[in-house]
Formats: sequence, C-alpha cells, structure tokens
Amino acid sequence: MLKDVLVFTDLDGTLLDHHTYSFASALPMLQKLNSIDIPVIINTSKTFAELVELKQQIGLEGPFIIENGAAIYIPQLYFKTQPKDTICKNGYWVKEFTEPRKHWLLLLDKLKGDFADEFTHFSNMSNEEIIAATGLSFNQATLAATREYGEPILWLGSDETKKRFIQAIKALGSTPLQGGRFLHMSGQCDKGKALIWLTKQFQTERGIKHCTSIALGDGQNDVAMLEVADIAVRILSPANAPPVLSKQNNVYTSQTYGPSGWTQCLEQIIFNDPQLNQ
Repeated sequence: MLKDVLVFTDLDGTLLDHHTYSFASALPMLQKLNSIDIPVIINTSKTFAELVELKQQIGLEGPFIIENGAAIYIPQLYFKTQPKDTICKNGYWVKEFTEPRKHWLLLLDKLKGDFADEFTHFSNMSNEEIIAATGLSFNQATLAATREYGEPILWLGSDETKKRFIQAIKALGSTPLQGGRFLHMSGQCDKGKALIWLTKQFQTERGIKHCTSIALGDGQNDVAMLEVADIAVRILSPANAPPVLSKQNNVYTSQTYGPSGWTQCLEQIIFNDPQLNQ
C-alpha cells in the first residue's frame, strides 16, 4: 500500500456526479481511506458556505480549499501549531492567496460597457438563474452565491468575443480559470499553489520530507492541481473532454465517470499498483 498519501479532489464531476451531485459510489472508498488515516482534501471552485455543509455530508473533517485555490481552511488545532501567514476565522486557520471578491467586482464593472449582454455573473444573477445554470437546489444555490474571493462568470456571447473578454480580464490583473460551467475571475491563485502549500504543512506536521500527493479532477480549472501533484488522475466527464496535461509520468485516466471513476483509480493507485507500492 502506498504510504504517506494526501488525496486532493475536485468535487463537481469528480467526487460528485456531474448531473446528480451524488457521491454515493465513492462512499466505500472514502470510509476506507478514513480508516487508514489518509486525508481527503477537497480542492474546489465552491465556496466556504457550501463546503461547511457538504463536507459534513461526505464525512470529511480536515482542511479544504475553496474558490479555485483562493483560500485554504484548516480546522483550528488540526495541526499542533498554527501555520505561518494564516489568520483565524470562523474556527479555522485560513491561508489567503488573493484579494477579496469586491475587488474583482469593481474591475468587472469596467468591462460591462464593452461587453454588454455578452455575460452575466453570480452577483447579478437571481437565485432562480443560478439554479437554472447549475442544477443546484434553492439552498445550494444560495450557498454558492456567497463568494469571498472571486466571481463566477456565465458567458453568453460567441467564442470569439469570449477570447477578447478573457484578454481584457487579464489586462486588469485577473487570472481567469475556465471551469465546467463558469469562467472564474480571481487573482494569481490556483488549485496547484494551494496543493503545494498545504502539502508542505502536512510534511512539517509529520516531520517527514515527502508526502505523496494524488490529485483528481475532470476540468480545465483542475490542470494546475493535476500538474503539480505527484500523481494526477483525470476523471472522465459526460460534459467535457479530459483536461490536457503537459506532464507525462504518473498520469491516470478513469474508465468511468465521476465518483465511480474516482473510486476505481484510487483503489488501483493506493492499494494495487505494483510500481507505486514497492
């Protein structure tokens, strides 16, 4: 069995089914990993408010990463000492990587004249519009709208105009990320930087030189995480092509969608791959 493992996972389309948001087929593996003290760390575009409720349903109690790497929330006292450069907030030690949401909303307002009717975004959308775009329940949509660090943009225009829009966002200092449904506007943060930082905290806590990081994701906003992880797992999606990676070694692609593929790959990598389990 592979030792000193950290599992970093995307949610929508990966640990959660793309259409139903169910994680039922991953539950036995989640319980198996918990029984042998392998942390499963959510690394998602979702918000803090969404994660507080969802991680309880899934049965996860450790750190988690929100809004595409914008911030890491570590339950206070999870580690023996508070990591440097973290603040105390809502019972968590929080490492922030980017500016707050209001900063990005002010910049987004500057583009509305040049791209009128070409896009909408969460703070301008009603709960019903968010539900229609995401398939979330009323309560889930309410939680999804409580962004802290960035803004999801729903593109309505042509692909050609979208390219110009992305360039305009970049010119304002944003690093946009394309998710499965939304273009996310935020700062120079990503899921990969958050993975690296948190992995170092685990290594310091455990007094070891290396933890093996396994990252699982299905979308382009997962690429940064997949590229820097020791082992990358591309989860097949019914909606998107698998993310394109530059790394060649230790890259797996699931044979089935979502949580079923998630379980299949972790079973193989952690417990059954003879090359990794030497």
